[in-house]
Amino acid sequence: MATASPLFVLAKAMIELSPRGREAEHLRVREFYLGRQPILDRNQSLFAYELLFRNAPVGPARISNPLTATAAVIAHASQLGMERTVGDARGFVNVDAEVLMTDIFSFLPRERLVLEVSEQMPVNPALLHRMAELHTQGFRFALDEVQGTAPGLERLLPLVDYVKLDVQRVDLSSLMKLAPRFRENKKILIAEKVESREDFKNCLDLGFDYFQGYYFAKPVIMSGKKLSPSQLAVMQLMTLVTSDADNSAIESAIKRDVSLALNLLRLVNTPAVGLRHRIDSLSQAVMILGRRQLQRWLQIMLYAEPSKRGHSMTPLLMLATTRGRLLELLAGKLRPSHRQSAEIAFTVGIMSLMDTLFGLPMADILTQIPVSDEVSSALLHREGYFGDLLKLAECLERIGDLDHQLLPTLRELAVSTDDLVELEMAAFEWSDNVVRYAL
Repeated sequence: MATASPLFVLAKAMIELSPRGREAEHLRVREFYLGRQPILDRNQSLFAYELLFRNAPVGPARISNPLTATAAVIAHASQLGMERTVGDARGFVNVDAEVLMTDIFSFLPRERLVLEVSEQMPVNPALLHRMAELHTQGFRFALDEVQGTAPGLERLLPLVDYVKLDVQRVDLSSLMKLAPRFRENKKILIAEKVESREDFKNCLDLGFDYFQGYYFAKPVIMSGKKLSPSQLAVMQLMTLVTSDADNSAIESAIKRDVSLALNLLRLVNTPAVGLRHRIDSLSQAVMILGRRQLQRWLQIMLYAEPSKRGHSMTPLLMLATTRGRLLELLAGKLRPSHRQSAEIAFTVGIMSLMDTLFGLPMADILTQIPVSDEVSSALLHREGYFGDLLKLAECLERIGDLDHQLLPTLRELAVSTDDLVELEMAAFEWSDNVVRYAL
């Protein structure tokens, strides 16, 4: 029987010793939701993820102590492997004064994590000494919830590398004053809650280094936009794959586009496919993978193709592949005897961002890619079983804003928090593997 990790034991002890320890003693450490939000650079390439978590209610009880919540999420992420959580990126984790004064940091990969503290946090000599100590050990700090007015700001600034400004809470005129001030202090600026292309452009102009928010995943509808030749080739091939076309016709269509053929062979040989032997020819790919699996990799290629033309769409590719895989795993868990259900769920997840990818209304896309009524309902209206799965994925992505919708959706689907976090971690890892080979 495997023994619990020291960090897991520490987290459990924190729950038992917390002010609400007796009330929460029957709660398991892993009863929380985990979300991650991408932080992008000026080229919209992935730099880091902020790890976000919310407590899962069990009856009337909640673990309200922030120390126990932080310990729980770090314990779980460490058990599963930080590389599964953030891949090659950095991870930003919120901590408070109580957490900072503990020994939990001895368990953490200091080269991978950035500790976020609030500007509003009460500052005292002991806290500043502890932060300085952690800084000398190699930990880096980000100052969050910054409005430039907190009395302890000037004492915190020398200890932080990153300053985060919420563009929804700090108006543009204030940003224009604060950004130059922090840049003069050699701080790395992160704009958070960037929800529109206008927000992104304003922050670019102000010299921000990194951007957090879902502006990149929102569709910008462009009238009269046409697909690129490569995207059109993939779409035509998908039509052949989903029709009754012969394998020879599919193989011939792939061979007509050399770039498409090479990219497809590279993708189908990724570890995410799980094949024991390498696929060396297109005929092998068509024969071994089958129509549905081939369709999956063509859908992924639609997201990867813009990156090869110099457009940084990596975040959209990662989000789409993570969504698709999470929905597939959820459907497989909930309906284990219905393999087709998992395949449909993957399609719903990966297609749910195609309106952003193409700059076209989803209804227009569905006239070019024929889908079933249940897939159409999920994509257009978030309705039905697959619509509920998609809503769950979207709530996890936007956990800071949509966590109030999580519990009703989980209840509707009868998904446990343990299963949810396990499957989400598996989806993160799978997506990371796919993207490495797709670009």
